Amino acid sequence: MAAGILGRMRPQGWEIAIASPTESVTSMNGAAIARQEPLDYAAQADAVLIGSGIHTRRIAEDADMLRQIRPDPERQLIGAQCSGTLLLAKLGLIGKLPACTDLTTKPWVEEAGVEVIEAPFVAHGNVATAGGCLASQYLAAWLILRLATRADAEAALHYVAPVGEKAAYVDRAIANVLPFVGEAPAAGLRRAG
Repeated sequence: MAAGILGRMRPQGWEIAIASPTESVTSMNGAAIARQEPLDYAAQADAVLIGSGIHTRRIAEDADMLRQIRPDPERQLIGAQCSGTLLLAKLGLIGKLPACTDLTTKPWVEEAGVEVIEAPFVAHGNVATAGGCLASQYLAAWLILRLATRADAEAALHYVAPVGEKAAYVDRAIANVLPFVGEAPAAGLRRAG
């Protein structure tokens, strides 16, 4: 979902890619997605969103796999949805800061030493987490707000919002994310993994 929203930024020169350790990945519900970039591409991207999956606990224990991701909050915006938050915890990117995740992953993230809050979205500097599949819209909105303009974020969200609910959908998303954006946008995005 976040990739679809971020894809609305392609006319502004953004490159959006799905990175994966294998040629394709299959979702929990059987949807196969072909990777566009190898996993180590994440280290080159200006922003990285880590999704959720049924194998996240196994990946969180795989030091070689984690080394391939190599996110750097000093030069990248980094976000995670649901069990992706566990990977951020294992990579040491959350520390003692509160984070969001889904209800299934919550005990694993807490076991990793991270406080989980009952919220759909939270960001601390260049690291953000979202809890719940539909909270991925907040990660996409956060990236656009940080790297482009509010008008760009509103337009991208408006495009994907349900007909008859567009204004309310956009307003809710912006209201959930805007407190975590800061005063000035970051430099323009070229690559997102």
